[in-house]
Amino acid sequence: MSVTIREVARQAGVSIATVSRVLNSSGPVGVETRARVTRVASDLRFVPNGAARSLITSRTCTLGALLPDIFGEFFSEVLRGLDTAAQREGYQLLVSSSHHDRSGIVAALRAMRGRVDGLVVMAPDLDARLLRENLPSRLPVVLLNCLVEGSPYPALNIANVEGAGEAVAHLAALGHRRVAFVGGPPGNHDAAERLRGYRLGALAHGLDAGEGLEAFGDFSDVSGYHAARALFSGAPGERPTALFAANDAMAIGAIGALREAGLGVPEDVSVVGFDDIPMARYFSPPLTTVRAPLHALGSRGIETLLTADAGAAPVYAVLPTELVVRASSAARLS
Repeated sequence: MSVTIREVARQAGVSIATVSRVLNSSGPVGVETRARVTRVASDLRFVPNGAARSLITSRTCTLGALLPDIFGEFFSEVLRGLDTAAQREGYQLLVSSSHHDRSGIVAALRAMRGRVDGLVVMAPDLDARLLRENLPSRLPVVLLNCLVEGSPYPALNIANVEGAGEAVAHLAALGHRRVAFVGGPPGNHDAAERLRGYRLGALAHGLDAGEGLEAFGDFSDVSGYHAARALFSGAPGERPTALFAANDAMAIGAIGALREAGLGVPEDVSVVGFDDIPMARYFSPPLTTVRAPLHALGSRGIETLLTADAGAAPVYAVLPTELVVRASSAARLS
């Protein structure tokens, strides 16, 4: 059986309240008494009950993270940033996934109640009303990559519009006029912003755009593959000479479809992705992409959560992106 706080108090010759003050560093205790209690607790291998301690201190020393998914390099990089920053500040991280499902978001939010001291939420299709209805009003919350309009919570976003515009500008500078786009799912904030950046970039550089040059997936490599097959099914003279995908997974899937169609990358079609997941640099050819600060997004989320002032106006920040040019994009040959 596990050792109780009552047993520690008995062997140390002090009250249970004194043991609690020593273990929680919550009140004045003499130096000799503190040393004796600490030594007895160590000898007995006493482990405080986390649930009981949280009732006393109103703190769990745990932070929550709700992500749309935990599969794939995008989410693993964000999660690595979250976990590194949380442990650096002395917190453990409780992670849950909504699986891109609205009911899953609600269930996960309710499950976090009372278990965490703060919550980082990445749900690009989430609205502020849903959060307010399912979270205690005093629980600190930070949003990542969410629509922040009307939100009472601090939020961090990636510069999606600017990054997508830079990708289009890069392809235009290489001489490409017909630049196809593979976008993400409807209702997703990241997908909508990257689509807007693509369209603004095409307009700014006088590129062909519109019908026949846009197809949409769900951010998976499989959906990128099928989107590229649809975009490049026309006659050779009508095909795009470049493709910009709203994330790297879809770009990699698209390259598979192009190869099946007998098209070389970048000899026949230049391809640019978004996110710069670790696989992008090792793919063949190495993928030109827009680097999103995924690790920094996670770590900054934790830092913002722990430093936000209660009652102060929420802080909104946008993390800049960076174009990384590799071998999958090249000047148009004809």
